[in-house]
Amino acid sequence: MRKALVASSLLALLLGGCASNPADLDVSGTWINQVAIDAAAKGGPLREALQSFGPNLEWDVNTKALQARYYNGFEVAEGKLLGEKPGAWSVDFYGSAATDLKRKGRQLLQVANDNEPEQLFARAKEPAPEGAPLGANFERALYAAYMGGDWKIANGNGEGATVQFQANGQVAGLPGADRYSLCLAGDCASMSGGYDSMWLQRNGVGNAWIFARKGKQLEIFQAINTSQADEVPSFTPGPRQWLLEKQ
Repeated sequence: MRKALVASSLLALLLGGCASNPADLDVSGTWINQVAIDAAAKGGPLREALQSFGPNLEWDVNTKALQARYYNGFEVAEGKLLGEKPGAWSVDFYGSAATDLKRKGRQLLQVANDNEPEQLFARAKEPAPEGAPLGANFERALYAAYMGGDWKIANGNGEGATVQFQANGQVAGLPGADRYSLCLAGDCASMSGGYDSMWLQRNGVGNAWIFARKGKQLEIFQAINTSQADEVPSFTPGPRQWLLEKQ
């Protein structure tokens, strides 16, 4: 009987240890909004997916330093961890309501508050290089999911060529461009109204373009500025420059 009691006690300790594994509750590290990426990867409008499952796109949490930061597509907000609540951490941002973070299985849950809805984040499968700015992990994952693969120029300059948009922002095969970036939020979004836009450049010089994604087709239009010279630019689609089809 004594041996049975000892065995039962050891089993209870082991099970209790598994149930309270600190790794299951740890919120430290970098987390990306994979839900928004998955929605965009279906091939629809980009900003529609980001707005539906954002607005925050990446979190970096350091529980040892009691610091937390998030990236929302155009700026980084820094907050202070006030202390751990039962199963959650509260992040204080100066001038706004605190945000609660907690683990939900393998995901990080940003609890809904008066300012923002509930949002889910996951670890980046292929982290950005060490030292990359906050937001780089999300952008790399988004670019791979939304722009990755081979695209054929079905119509436009370079017709018939294969175009590849890399996760690091490089582009090959698109005439006149060697780098690209997608507009996620902020000024570039305001200036393009309800349209998706991207920046294409070559040798450090570039321009804004309007694009429309419909499944395996990607149309890229010239961005026409309808504002006066002394006004904030306001872009609308002009002539179509390229029609790309995903292979």
